[in-house]
Amino acid sequence: MIDAADHLGWYWGVSALAAFACGSIPFGVLIARSRGVDLRTVGSGNTGATNVGRALGRRFGILCFALDAAKGAAPVFVAGWIAGILGMGAASMSAAAAWGWLGVAVAAILGHCFSPWIGFRGGKGVATGFGAVLAMWPILTIPAISAFAVWAVVLGLTRIMALASMAGALVLPATVLAMAIGGGEGTASLRGSVPFLAITGLIAGFVIFRHRANIARLRQGTESRLGTGGSATRSDDADADTT
Repeated sequence: MIDAADHLGWYWGVSALAAFACGSIPFGVLIARSRGVDLRTVGSGNTGATNVGRALGRRFGILCFALDAAKGAAPVFVAGWIAGILGMGAASMSAAAAWGWLGVAVAAILGHCFSPWIGFRGGKGVATGFGAVLAMWPILTIPAISAFAVWAVVLGLTRIMALASMAGALVLPATVLAMAIGGGEGTASLRGSVPFLAITGLIAGFVIFRHRANIARLRQGTESRLGTGGSATRSDDADADTT
C-alpha cells in the first residue's frame, strides 16, 4: 500500500493547489478593511501582520499573525493526515512522499506571498511558513518551535522584526540538520532527512531574500524598531514589513 501511495503524484498536486488557495487568503487586508482601512495605503503597504499592527494596533497584528499561521498549518496538517490514511504517514514516509508533503507547505507560503486576490502581492511568508512547518508533526515541529523561540528572543532583545524573522528562519534548517545528525524523532538519519533539509533551507533562503531591503537598512543602521512609531501614510518602501 505504501509503495502504491508513493506514486500518487496527483494527490500531492491537488493538495498543493488547495494549500496555495488557502495561503492566498489576504487576512491582513480583510482585517483592515473591516476597520475601514485600506492596508495597502498605510505604513509600508505590506499586507502582513506587522503592518496590520502598525495600522490598527497590536491586538489586530496578533490576530493577523495567528490567522496567517493557521492558513499555513491547516492545509499541511490535512494533507499529512490524509497521507497517513493512504499509508504515507510520518512514521513510514518515503522520500517521494516527503517531497510531496513539503511541496504543500511551500505552496501555502507562496500563496501568502503572491496572493492573486491582491494583484499577486502579499507578506514575507514568516507567519504562514511558521504555521506550515509547525503542522508537519513530528518531523518539523521541534525545528519550528526552536525557530519561534529564537525569533522571540531576538525580537525581545533588539525590537527589530526583520532581524528576528531572519534569525528564526536560519535556525529552522540548522535544527533539522542537528536532529538528523543526532537521530531526532522523524529524522533518524541525515540521508533520510535530505528533503526536509533542502526545503527548510529553501524556505530560509526565501525569507531572507524577501528581507533584502531590510538587510540594506540594517547595514545602514536605519531599520525601524518596534515601538518607535510609524507614519500613518503609505511608505515609499513596500518592503519594510516582515510577515
